[in-house]
Amino acid sequence: SAIQLTGTLETDMKRYDLMHQINTRGTFLVSKMCIPHLKLAKNPHILNLAPPLDMKAKWFKNHVAYTMAKFGMSMCTLGMSAEFAGAGIAVNSLWPISTIDTAAVRNLLGG
Repeated sequence: SAIQLTGTLETDMKRYDLMHQINTRGTFLVSKMCIPHLKLAKNPHILNLAPPLDMKAKWFKNHVAYTMAKFGMSMCTLGMSAEFAGAGIAVNSLWPISTIDTAAVRNLLGG
């Protein structure tokens, strides 16, 4: 996951692109490349880690670009779940209640 919790004016496009490339595009691309193989599997599943889609302004107001990138991951899950249900492929997300302890989060929090 790529993370930068900055406002719109403080978010440079290089960082914006990185967040969308890793979070949204990465989720889409890895899923897309796996689906042909999953169609041949006995019990196929795609499992993502993504936030619940909560459209309250509080999730957007201080970091629009990051929230968009993360919500894109959830939208991949919802869309692909419907799209590939007929093929027997389950697509789900774990929607964590709190932040996940990653190197990116530790760096962001100063540790």
